[in-house]
Amino acid sequence: MKILMAGCGDLGKRTALMLAPEHTCFGLNRRPSQLPSPIVSISADVTNVLDMKRVLEEPFDVIIVTVTPSAFCQSAYRESYVAAAEALKSAVSLANHPPKLLIWTSSTRVYGDHGGAWVNEDSCPFDQDFAGKSLLEAELLISQLSCRYVVVRFSGIYGPGRKSFLNKMRSGDVRIQFPEKWTNRIHSDDCAAVFSHLIKRYFGGESLDPLYIASDCEPVTQKVVYEWLAKELGVDFQRPQGSVAKEYKISRRCNNDRLLKSGFCFNYPTFRDGYRALIRET
Repeated sequence: MKILMAGCGDLGKRTALMLAPEHTCFGLNRRPSQLPSPIVSISADVTNVLDMKRVLEEPFDVIIVTVTPSAFCQSAYRESYVAAAEALKSAVSLANHPPKLLIWTSSTRVYGDHGGAWVNEDSCPFDQDFAGKSLLEAELLISQLSCRYVVVRFSGIYGPGRKSFLNKMRSGDVRIQFPEKWTNRIHSDDCAAVFSHLIKRYFGGESLDPLYIASDCEPVTQKVVYEWLAKELGVDFQRPQGSVAKEYKISRRCNNDRLLKSGFCFNYPTFRDGYRALIRET
C-alpha cells in the first residue's frame, strides 16, 4: 500500500519507519530533506489547500496526519490543527482518488479538567482551554470528510527525543506541583504501533470506530511518577511550594478500553515499562 505521512515530524517518521518494510511510505513536510530513507519525501505544507490538492493528485491508500503547533498559543494551534483539517477537507473532496482511510492525530487535551474522573470516547469535553477548543474544531472538520476517517486522541507522548522531563528528574531540577493530579501518557513507539494496528485492522476487513483514546494502561498521580523515577535514578526532587496557573491543574484518567478491545497490545503498558527502557538507553 501507499501510505502518506502528512506533517512528517518525529511521530510521522517513527510510524513510517515501522510501516516501511511492508508498505511504500511517503513523508510530507516543509523540509523533506530531513527525512531518512526509505521514506519518499514530498515537499508541501499540510495546512496549504493548493499544496494538498496537488499532493492528492496521486492516489494514496492511507493518509496519517500528525501536525505539531509551532508554539503553545491560540494562533499556533489554529494555524496547525484547524488549518490542516480545512485544507484536507477541501483537497479530499476534490480528489479523483481519495484515500481509503485517513487517520487524524488529536489529543486527550480536548477533555479539559474532569477533577480526576475517568474519561472515555463518549465523555463530554469540560472546562477547555484554547488548545482543546482548536483540537475539537479540527476533529469536527475531519468528521465531515468524504472518505473513511479515524481520530486518535493521544495522551502525553514520551519516548526517545522526548526526554526533557526525565533529564530534569536526573538533574534534580524539578518540583512536583500537584502530587494528587492524575496524569496519562503513552510511549512514542506505541503511538506508531497504534497507527499500524488500525491500518491492519481496517484492511483486514475489521470494523473501526471513528474515535479512539490512545493512552497506556495505568493513569497515575504526579506523586507516584516522581517518587518512582527519583528512586530509579537515585535522586531527590523538590516538594510543592506555592501555586501555579490553573492550566496545570487539569486532572483526568483516560480509559483505553476501546483500543484494547480492538486487539491492540502495548509494548509499554505502564510508565514504568517505558521509562525503564529510556533509562537503559542513557
